Amino acid sequence: MAQPVPLGSRDRPLRDQVCEEVRNRIIDGRFAPGDRIVERELAAELAVSRVPVREALRTLRVEGFVEDVARRGVIVRRLDRRDVEELFDVREALETLACRLAATKADARGLRGLQRHLTRADKALRSDDLRAVGQANADFHDEIVRLADHHLLAGMLDPLQGRLHWLFRQVDDPEALCEEHNHLYDAIASGEADEAAAEAARHVRHNRAAALRLLFNT
Repeated sequence: MAQPVPLGSRDRPLRDQVCEEVRNRIIDGRFAPGDRIVERELAAELAVSRVPVREALRTLRVEGFVEDVARRGVIVRRLDRRDVEELFDVREALETLACRLAATKADARGLRGLQRHLTRADKALRSDDLRAVGQANADFHDEIVRLADHHLLAGMLDPLQGRLHWLFRQVDDPEALCEEHNHLYDAIASGEADEAAAEAARHVRHNRAAALRLLFNT
């Protein structure tokens, strides 16, 4: 019998820990689009009751990660082209604003935080650890939002973060993506808001083209 997978800190509600675990598995591809998620099996694997699993799946339905299908139960949702296009539309608008604000507000400490994520991504890339590359790149974008220090912007992004992190993994050239992040860092570090916004828009549009090519062969 397989050993249960331990969750993290028991200081957090179990439903949140289960939700994060399943979300991360979807984002990094361990749960693929169309895969069934069986409540009973997942509860046994995570060594929890079915109640937090049920609550976690309810949250993931709202976030757009899973859906109910007749005679199959809960499955990982397949995002269609319109879903992806709309996510990129929203990402471009909000991320451009985040980078504009970060360029005017980031201090030396904040820039060092961004640089640490770039260093992590580079190290993971040289180790051919694509999962770690994806996590470092997602953390880089999250750090930009923190540096923007804009409560309404952060609140608008919060319910989208999981799906945006999934988008960050839809790349076929992680080395080029990391190089773009270096350019974005330089633009933010320059303190020039217009330059940072323009670089952010270029980055998102390039990422959009790569994701559409990878996901839909277009």
